[in-house]
Amino acid sequence: MSRNLSPHFIGAIFALIAAFLFSTKAIFIKQAYALSPLVDATVLMALRMMSALPFFLVIAWLSRRSYQTIQRKDWVLLLISGLIGYYFSSWLDFRGLMYISASLERIILFLYPTLTVLASAVLFKKPLSFKTILALILSYGGTVLVMLQEQSTTPHDQYFWLGCSLVFASAVLFAIYLLLTPGLMQKFGSLHFTGLALSIACVGTIIHFLFATPQPIALLQQLPSQVWLYGLALGLLVTVLPTILMMQSIVRLGAAQSAMIASIGPILTILLAVALLNEHLNLWQWVGCGLNMLGVLMISLSKKS
Repeated sequence: MSRNLSPHFIGAIFALIAAFLFSTKAIFIKQAYALSPLVDATVLMALRMMSALPFFLVIAWLSRRSYQTIQRKDWVLLLISGLIGYYFSSWLDFRGLMYISASLERIILFLYPTLTVLASAVLFKKPLSFKTILALILSYGGTVLVMLQEQSTTPHDQYFWLGCSLVFASAVLFAIYLLLTPGLMQKFGSLHFTGLALSIACVGTIIHFLFATPQPIALLQQLPSQVWLYGLALGLLVTVLPTILMMQSIVRLGAAQSAMIASIGPILTILLAVALLNEHLNLWQWVGCGLNMLGVLMISLSKKS
């Protein structure tokens, strides 16, 4: 029993639960879109962030520390990273889900570790190893295979490639966010940084909604109660709770092992999409998923080493 309750075991459980909760995001979004024509990416993002904001403000307050060593440029980078990583990136993702399946969205988003590797290679002028190049070929080749197979089932959907582009842009912005955060986490503290960055993202999302939506209060009042429930679930179950669980997992396991466990996320999303959204993947799409995950896994292992 003592072995089962070891910090490593608890950390692994936290990472698994976080991966499952994160994987439900696309499912909730697609189900909310189907409920009412009033619901779009901006509306649903606003519901999500309004639900999450109080919790991240509390996290930021409870984890506060002295700002004596924090410079003005650090605050500017904090503002930029919060807006890029969890506001604009998330909005692009929500928007893309209006046009493509939940399964494909998760596979495209899963490319973000490869994007951080490519960006790091460019920024630090380090040549890519053969193993890394092979991993990139596998991951992007598998993703393109899944995309082409899905597009073949909806050949007249003019918004399909727009949806793919929006989700890929979301992955690019999240990769940029990951490149900005290590130094900021050291200065602000990881928990305090998370609370501040996500609070900034929540405020940015709410401002976007208020300015982009005619009569926003009236629109919110017209939404079905089920949409409000999905917004609450996206805020609490898909944003706040898994963020806290993943950070607790990292404390116990380290970032590399937590990320490895969380890599089960795409498979969970696909299984949930098949079960709850009636999505179907053919053999070639499953092959593409496998290639994508293998490539990203190779990247993650090489980063760990």
